[in-house]
Amino acid sequence: MAPLSWSLAATSAAAQPRESSSSASGPASRAVGSDIQTKTLANGLKIIVWPDHDIPNIALYTFYHVGSRNERTNLTGLSHFFEHMMFKGSAHFKEGEFDRVMESNGGANNAYTTQDVTVYSDWFAKDALPLVLQLEADRVCCLSFDSTSVESERGVVYSERRTTTDDSGHDFLDEQVMAAAFVAHPYHNPIVGWPSDIERWTIPDLKEYFRTYYAPNNATMMLVGDVEPAEAFALVEKYLGPIPSQPPPPPVRTIEPSQPGERRVTVRRPAQVPLLEASFHATAADAPDAEALDLLDTILTLGESSRLYLRLVARDQVAIDVGSWLQRGFDPGIYSFFVTVSPGKGVAAAESSLVDELGRVAKSGVTDAELKKAKTIQLAAYWRSLKTIDGKAEALGNYQMFRGDYRRLFDTPDRYGKVTRAQVQAAAKRVFDERNRTIGILIPEAETPAKGGSK
Repeated sequence: MAPLSWSLAATSAAAQPRESSSSASGPASRAVGSDIQTKTLANGLKIIVWPDHDIPNIALYTFYHVGSRNERTNLTGLSHFFEHMMFKGSAHFKEGEFDRVMESNGGANNAYTTQDVTVYSDWFAKDALPLVLQLEADRVCCLSFDSTSVESERGVVYSERRTTTDDSGHDFLDEQVMAAAFVAHPYHNPIVGWPSDIERWTIPDLKEYFRTYYAPNNATMMLVGDVEPAEAFALVEKYLGPIPSQPPPPPVRTIEPSQPGERRVTVRRPAQVPLLEASFHATAADAPDAEALDLLDTILTLGESSRLYLRLVARDQVAIDVGSWLQRGFDPGIYSFFVTVSPGKGVAAAESSLVDELGRVAKSGVTDAELKKAKTIQLAAYWRSLKTIDGKAEALGNYQMFRGDYRRLFDTPDRYGKVTRAQVQAAAKRVFDERNRTIGILIPEAETPAKGGSK
């Protein structure tokens, strides 16, 4: 369960550079974030700077508005593939030099891909800002498409798919459930890609995808730390300003049809214990009931005092563990529950307990004590996330991308505070409809010995 939620409204880049100093309304925002400034370059790159002079470091996050949601048949997995390729070399920094140069200057970096965005993060001493921006600019303007590197990384990605999906009962089942739950929307496809697509991408495919989505007008950059906005804007303009914009990427227009009835998926494969997944269509990140669903998820699955743990693990003893994932994306996503079934109890018993408890919260709601506790947990997580420059940079990016305006970050405590028991119950009643769910079951079976191997 993610402790914070953010909504999903895409941002449009202004055609001309503009600079603004802005603070959100509300008492919390006047104390936090009032010194944030933004600017959009002529090429469409949006920059958000939050000065924080506690330590002489900077966190830089770049959000590209591309994920598996933007992929089509034959090209699944390309967003994740480029997360790898962005470290494989460019015109002025050969393969391996991005990490070497970053680390030799005391910095570190990382990246991740979701259904909706691809995010690159750098952490470094403030004196290294010009060098880091040069590194970032070079891999956007001049990424290498060397065939040897492409094939090498193709193998790495394929291996990653085998270890994280094919060899994991939980992830393999989840992939099958997602493919069944979404019949029209591209959330149907796995982030890592389908195996046959990974095997067959061509270099022209890669170049066209990169040109379309790794354009400055499809990116938002956050800089948080020991830097003044004017200095940051000037340096970003110097290094990334000359990179030309591209035509806007094609929009994702597909809307997933309402699910007319329960769907079921059964997987048989080698495993230690049976697994159960129950997934329900929920809402997008910017939905009015986003905070109510967050609080509901906290009540249901966070910790050993949560409702589902107490019911399935402690009381009925039909599960070893229970967890959840509440998808927050540009489009309505999935709210999933994962149950590791107790040996000897059977999947049917675990499913019965899970469905009954979800039905109970939809019918009777939550208590005042449960709601108060959930709000306390969420607000504590919120303030912890803003204690570091890294947490601030990522939060700014998430709210800018998924809520449409970073300033909504500072209204979060007020939004959680206003959620009522009736709103939580209404969200549960709407989501936990049996017609709206997809049930996935993994049944363990003996592994088939390889031909010629020992039994």
